[in-house]
Amino acid sequence: MAVSLAQARRVGCALVKALLRFGFMVANNLVAIPSYVLYLLVLQPLRVLDSKRFWYIEGVLFKWLLAMVASWGWWAGYTVVEWGDDVKAVSEDEAVVLVNHQATGDVCTLMMCLQDKGTVARQMMWVMDHIFKYTNFGIVSLIHGDFFIRQGRAHRDQQLVLLKEHLEKYYRSRNRKWIVLFPEGGFLRKRRETSQAFAKKNNLPFLKHVTLPRLGATQVILKMLVAQQENGTLAGGDAVIKESKSKGLQWVIDTTIAYPKGEPIDIQTWILGYRQPTITHVHYRIFPIKDVPAEPEALTHWLYQRFIEKEDLLTHFYETGAFPPLQGQTKAVSREMTLSNLWLVGIQSLAFLSGGMWYCIFQYFYHCLF
Repeated sequence: MAVSLAQARRVGCALVKALLRFGFMVANNLVAIPSYVLYLLVLQPLRVLDSKRFWYIEGVLFKWLLAMVASWGWWAGYTVVEWGDDVKAVSEDEAVVLVNHQATGDVCTLMMCLQDKGTVARQMMWVMDHIFKYTNFGIVSLIHGDFFIRQGRAHRDQQLVLLKEHLEKYYRSRNRKWIVLFPEGGFLRKRRETSQAFAKKNNLPFLKHVTLPRLGATQVILKMLVAQQENGTLAGGDAVIKESKSKGLQWVIDTTIAYPKGEPIDIQTWILGYRQPTITHVHYRIFPIKDVPAEPEALTHWLYQRFIEKEDLLTHFYETGAFPPLQGQTKAVSREMTLSNLWLVGIQSLAFLSGGMWYCIFQYFYHCLF
């Protein structure tokens, strides 16, 4: 089939645009990530003298880095519309966020969504696949205190022990509030067939848009982070806890990400921007921790029910283009998420100015020494 001149121009423009975006992204990483590391190296004395203030500053820098990633998608027209409960209302409380997983772009979408949720973006902890440790953002996540988990039955028990130790060491000492987890343990396209076979064998519902979640990491997080009363029983969201102690985990935020036509955005698309502007839809449902069972069998059933509900939500979305209304509502209400272009430009400018400053400092010391 012959290609028209107009089509060739469109392809050429898209290619040039993708190359320019990729070049900007590389430059962005080359100045922003080293600057983040160098700022924190210089501030190590503060970490010893005032750990709380040090991790506050680190959290601000971390949020700015997430904003830079969000800006790559925002400026390509990859925006977000939110549905369901308003999670801003619990942004200052401790919460675990359970998210369905379809592609690498899910993480970028969450980085965008959390920018306007108060202090969440700087006080959050991610539980993500260990492969992310070897990406450009790996050093940042390591410093911030995110947890990298290895998938597979051979590593399962050991990884849960390591997760428990990680939470004990870093979660409260760094004043973390939200912890983000993908309970399915992998991308939908990779796990769907295995999940459906497991469901058939165990007389569970047949799911197409999500997979059955795994229990281990969720159980460890709940066990470690839900506050304990003095008699040792779990304290729910309404429990009275001494002011000197953390209130503990208070909410579970069930988060469902939906892409138009079920076509997820991957990280390559997010960076290169070769896909047409797309609205990603994110649905939230908040559960008080007192409504979440602690016993493994009951928790497994509760978690399965959440993903069965996700299946229903996504089926409704793909059929109608919208999520259904919450219980008690007659009409679903959506909220368009917005980011300030001026603020994003300011953060990007600060990153490049920081890169220039560190370069000048190194040049000065190099000339002094040599």
